[in-house]
Amino acid sequence: MVFGTQTCHQIGELSEVASARRAGTELSRKIGFDDVRSGELAILITEAATNIGKHAKSGHIYLRSISAEDQHGIEIIATDSGPGMRNVQINFEDGNSSTGTYGVGLGAIKRLAHYLDIYSEHEKGTVLLMILWANPEYIAQESWQIGSMCLPIPSEDVCGDSWMTAGSDTNLTILVADGLGHGHDAAEASLQAVKVLQKETEAFPNRILQSSHQQMRGGRGAAVAVAKIDVHSEELRYCGVGNIAGSIFSEEKRQHLLSHNGIVGTNMQKVQEFVHKWTDESLVIMHSDGIGTRWSLDNYTGLEKCHSSVIAAVVHRDFTRGRDDSTIVVIKRA
Repeated sequence: MVFGTQTCHQIGELSEVASARRAGTELSRKIGFDDVRSGELAILITEAATNIGKHAKSGHIYLRSISAEDQHGIEIIATDSGPGMRNVQINFEDGNSSTGTYGVGLGAIKRLAHYLDIYSEHEKGTVLLMILWANPEYIAQESWQIGSMCLPIPSEDVCGDSWMTAGSDTNLTILVADGLGHGHDAAEASLQAVKVLQKETEAFPNRILQSSHQQMRGGRGAAVAVAKIDVHSEELRYCGVGNIAGSIFSEEKRQHLLSHNGIVGTNMQKVQEFVHKWTDESLVIMHSDGIGTRWSLDNYTGLEKCHSSVIAAVVHRDFTRGRDDSTIVVIKRA
């Protein structure tokens, strides 16, 4: 499945609900949604945003196009830091409401979305994931569950971070790059690493780092980290230079993935691969330094069972620094 960067829409006032809906409609037309699907998308955005306004007072709607197997869709993520839900299942049933309304919003979302997942915990807010495909009959069959948040610093319209995955049913390479600074020059630097992975999809992480170093010479440079998962050998190989953070979770244990100091493209002194055990129950998280490192999945009961996009959105919501581009990528087996 291929993801792009998100657009972020603040939700608080009623006018902001309409603005998010218009952005979704524009995006749906760009990727070829028909009128029916565009209308359903508008309902999903409206209901999710309205729920934020009713229950949490403020939050965000994130939108982006996705594609898989020549199919096109839109991912909607709604986040807030409000009171959360005591019983998620009851709230998705029509007629149940905590605000005295008719309580049909979440029921409508459940009926319309082609994929739906939610994480909500009392006093810890809510993250709602919805996916709508142009083809209503399409059901994605993925070997890997990939989730991410990739957003520029609020003062920029282009994200200086980039990320990419490439692979097959049994092998997957994940790359996260953070160009120095912000804006177009930073984006160009990080995209050089993506271009290397596009050309060398079978290469090991240390090779991709070395090729990226050569590709970036003369430019701004970037922090880059690459993980390569091999299901058959039950290994994750990791190699990083600069301040990309990585963690692998296996059997309820978290191991940090080590990156060496330096800047790919300008000052890369040491490249070293580290090998970790991988199982079908493992989870890997990589993120740029726009997201703080003090998060712990132990503080979110049951979050690790949610879709990778929900995990990414929860960590991004609670630990984004707000003064840098921010990217987080979460990978596990589907």
